[in-house]
Amino acid sequence: MLFPTVDFAVFFVVVFTGSWMLRPYAQPWRWFLLLASCVFYLDPFSGLHHPFNPVALALLVGWAAASAAVLRATYTSDEPGRGTTVRAAVPLALAGAAVVLNVVLARWFPDPGDRPWRYLFLLVGSVVIVNQAFARAVFAHLGPTRERTPTSRWLVRAAVVFDLGVLGYFKYTQWFADIFHSMLGGPLGMDRRIFDIVLPIAISFFIFQAISYVIDVGRGHLRPIPLLDFAVYLTFFAHVVAGPIVRVGEFAPQLNQRADPRFVRSAEAFELIFRGMVKKVVISSYLAAQIVDPVFANPELYSRWDVLWAMYGYAIQIYADFSGYTDIAIGVALLLGIRFPQNFDAPYISLSIQEFWRRWHMTLSRWLRDYLYIPLGGNRGTQLETYRNLFLTMLLGGLWHGSNWTFVVWGAMHGGGLAAERWVKERWAQRGPLGLPPALVKGLQWFFTFNFVCVAWVFFRAQSFDQAWSFLGQLVGGTGLTAGLVTWVVLAVVVVSIASQFVPPRIPERITVAFARTAPIVQILVLAVGLFLVDAFGPEGIAPFIYFQF
Repeated sequence: MLFPTVDFAVFFVVVFTGSWMLRPYAQPWRWFLLLASCVFYLDPFSGLHHPFNPVALALLVGWAAASAAVLRATYTSDEPGRGTTVRAAVPLALAGAAVVLNVVLARWFPDPGDRPWRYLFLLVGSVVIVNQAFARAVFAHLGPTRERTPTSRWLVRAAVVFDLGVLGYFKYTQWFADIFHSMLGGPLGMDRRIFDIVLPIAISFFIFQAISYVIDVGRGHLRPIPLLDFAVYLTFFAHVVAGPIVRVGEFAPQLNQRADPRFVRSAEAFELIFRGMVKKVVISSYLAAQIVDPVFANPELYSRWDVLWAMYGYAIQIYADFSGYTDIAIGVALLLGIRFPQNFDAPYISLSIQEFWRRWHMTLSRWLRDYLYIPLGGNRGTQLETYRNLFLTMLLGGLWHGSNWTFVVWGAMHGGGLAAERWVKERWAQRGPLGLPPALVKGLQWFFTFNFVCVAWVFFRAQSFDQAWSFLGQLVGGTGLTAGLVTWVVLAVVVVSIASQFVPPRIPERITVAFARTAPIVQILVLAVGLFLVDAFGPEGIAPFIYFQF
């Protein structure tokens, strides 16, 4: 379900009302949020109605009930150091049962269409139950002071293998099958269609969140939370589709807080929702339709001037699209009394690639740092090992974004850029300053960082290497006939969007404070007028969010 639609508006009114009515009652409120998230994920209003097979549904409900009963009966103690061999085997048995159930349902109860309803249960249900079992087993096998033991380490690794196996099957099997088919399929007469697998929405995000949960328990940073709380955390509709990547320690404690609807930060939420709508519906959609999509589709037809501004336009489009979504998600959650972490912080003002990743998709950057870069060794080894760890982290981060070689190149560019930047800074520190004016140095740093990021975005956006090289070839020496796509409006949108990130944070903060002091009815009216203007200036229809595919 898309945020900027009438369907979501109706859905959220119901959820908002029901949530605050049930908030004083802890268990019914959690079940209500879980049900709402399932409805959001299934999106019954989209017109893509898939038949519910009662036998398959009975199997799924029975699996969930039996698994919950096993968890309740097996883990009677939450004290670390009191685990047994039987407890260690439980999550492995549940993981195996989940795999068998998935295979049986896929084989005997196929569900046509690009968004099968059973994926909600096969993926979210299995991932929730299996990872909860692993988390409980890991915690039970920690030492008396929550130190890691050989068994707990082994269980964490098993959980990560299961989660990455689920992600790899759905996200990368088709890619590897296509590679294999292109190499051997033709001569062997193999039909590539036998490998066709539908990619479920949001699989990358909730798999990463599940991994972080088990690892944090294994590190002794937190205790396992109740199964219902974990299900609400992993499926919560505001962030399930495209982030931000929220951790259990940031989300679960808020479920136990006694929130008061009289003190909801509505002004901040309304401002975030409106800002997100402007970014997504107006800016992102406009640039996509006016210059980005036409030029990327046929770059050889356009001059280097058009190609240059299409590259800059895509940099703004993807920022407006993704940050606009997370602004809306954060605002929607805030209206329900739940705060998400910030996900973007003016990334295009960065003076280095490292700073860019501290400002862009901040929750993913921290996830890659804490669960990939540091376990690889971080910067604790030699300089060469540090460069290797930076490169591998970004390479795998690029692959996470999609099963295409262009994403691998995009990740490799950022990984190589981070390593080269670190090497240059280390050598430069030994030579001392050049004596250039600080403003000039910062200007050059910004120019090189921004353009490096924009060139890398070309591979992120391109559908193939041929399209990417054709685009860059036109950028360097293009002689195509211009179609006049670079209008004053396009230039203004791109330039103003970049310039707006240089506005000091205190200015929008003052606006938020002033808006919060107005009466609630005034806030609602202002938001309503703003959304009307967004609808008036926005294009016909709403394009899907870019990060839905990840």
